[in-house]
Amino acid sequence: MLSVDASGNLSGERLTLTQRARRLVRGVVDPIADRLARWGVTPNALTVTGLLANVAAGLLIARGDLIPAAVVLVLLGPLDHLDGALARRLHQSSKSGAYLDSTFDRLSEIALYLGLLWYFQGHGSGRDALLVYLAATGSVMVSYARARAEGLGVDCQTGLLTRLERFIVLLAGLLTGRLRIALGVLAGLTYFTVYQRISHTRKRLAEDRELAP
Repeated sequence: MLSVDASGNLSGERLTLTQRARRLVRGVVDPIADRLARWGVTPNALTVTGLLANVAAGLLIARGDLIPAAVVLVLLGPLDHLDGALARRLHQSSKSGAYLDSTFDRLSEIALYLGLLWYFQGHGSGRDALLVYLAATGSVMVSYARARAEGLGVDCQTGLLTRLERFIVLLAGLLTGRLRIALGVLAGLTYFTVYQRISHTRKRLAEDRELAP
């Protein structure tokens, strides 16, 4: 069984890279969120800016400007975490904001994969297009598997390739020009992560049934 420790974390379950990264950068992110709050920046403005940054990166990828696209992602990618920190600082955390953030996260990933698909139309083959398709659908399914599990009352942040890991793999592919390798990794490991989340959710639901009176 899982329990919640004094920090509000589930004990007995391994933290994902995303969760570990959030802990590590909290000391940097919170002061930035304080400054943004004083400037009157809103969490939704950061969420929208993050989406626009990913759209811009997608357009750069489509043009074959891979390094500039990577630079945009490195410089503006942290906005994805700052909007949540800012919302907490302003006491504006809400279900509506969380919904907008999650939806824009998916749109951001779609924008990047659309850019990759366009890029490979001129620099690749049908096999490359298939890799983009599998990586894109796998990424969406990882997020869907979590959302559906949580809709059933099961915490489901487990799995090998959460969004941060996917971001790192894609960024490495852009910086090195090894996009096919990066997409192959994403295509395979996102679906493996879906399998992990399905297994995790089924196990938790079975445990709940056993505990039910």
